[in-house]
Amino acid sequence: MRVFLIDADNLSSPTWVDEALKALETAEGSFAVRRAYGSAENLKGLADTLRTWAIRPFVNLSLSKNTTDIALAADAMAFACQLPAPAMIVIGSGDADFVPLVVRLRERGIQVVCVSEAGKMAPEAVSAYDRVVYVGHATSARKAAPSPVAAAAPEKPRKPAPAAAPASTVAAKKAPAKKAVAKKAGPVAPPAQKVASKKAADQPVAPADTVTVPRILAVVPALETGAWQPLGEVSKALHDGKLLGKNAQTTKLLKKFPQHFELAPGKQPNRVRFVSATSH
Repeated sequence: MRVFLIDADNLSSPTWVDEALKALETAEGSFAVRRAYGSAENLKGLADTLRTWAIRPFVNLSLSKNTTDIALAADAMAFACQLPAPAMIVIGSGDADFVPLVVRLRERGIQVVCVSEAGKMAPEAVSAYDRVVYVGHATSARKAAPSPVAAAAPEKPRKPAPAAAPASTVAAKKAPAKKAVAKKAGPVAPPAQKVASKKAADQPVAPADTVTVPRILAVVPALETGAWQPLGEVSKALHDGKLLGKNAQTTKLLKKFPQHFELAPGKQPNRVRFVSATSH
C-alpha cells in the first residue's frame, strides 16, 4: 500500500498537486490512500483537484498554529503502525517540521518521499527523505539514481573554463588580494534569500483600513489578467504579502471591493477574478 498525505497549507496549488499525482502514479503505481489536510479556505481552493483525484479532505481546527502538521503526522504514524505497514508514504510539504516524523517512518522500514515546490522546500529537510520530488518550474532532485518521478532537467552545456594565468602572475597577485579582502570584508552576511524571508516574516500585517485594490493587485499580479484564480493561491499570496492576518478571511477582504473582485460560486467561493472599473 502507498499513502499520499498533503499539507494543503503548504502545497496549496491545484496545478502542483495534479502534477505530483500524475508523476507519482506513473512511476510508483496507484496510491490507495490520498488525503489533504488544511484550512477550510485552502481546501476550497483545491476543490476541483480533490474531486478529480478522489482525495479526502481533512479540515484542521482553527487554532493558532501547527494544527495541520500535527493532524497529518498523527495519521502518518497511525498508518505506520498498521499491519502490514505501507511500503511508501509521500508527504506533500516542504516544511522542516516533518523531519522527526520522517525519521520515525524510515526507522520502521517505510520509504518516505517528499513533494514540494522548490521555493518552499526547507534545505535542512532534504537529506531526511529517501527522495524529494519538486513540482512547478523547478527540476526534480533525489539522493539516489534518477527515476521517472524525479527526473533531472537536461544539463546545459558548460562554457569552457578560461585559460589559466601563468603561475608567476598568480603567485604575485594572490597574497595582496587576500589582504585587501580581509581588510574590506566585514561580518559575513547571511544568504540573500534568508534575509528576505526574515524581513518578510518580521513585517507587521497591514491594518485592514489601509488595504486597497492597488495593494492587492501588487501582491497578486495574476489577478490583473482578469482570469479566474484559485482562491487558495490568492489567499496564500495575501498572507505572505502581509495584507491578511493569520486567521483573517480572504473572502471578507475581497467583498469590501465588490466593484473590483468577483467570487464564485456564490455560497462557498473557491475562485476569484479581478473586474476592472471600466467594465461596469
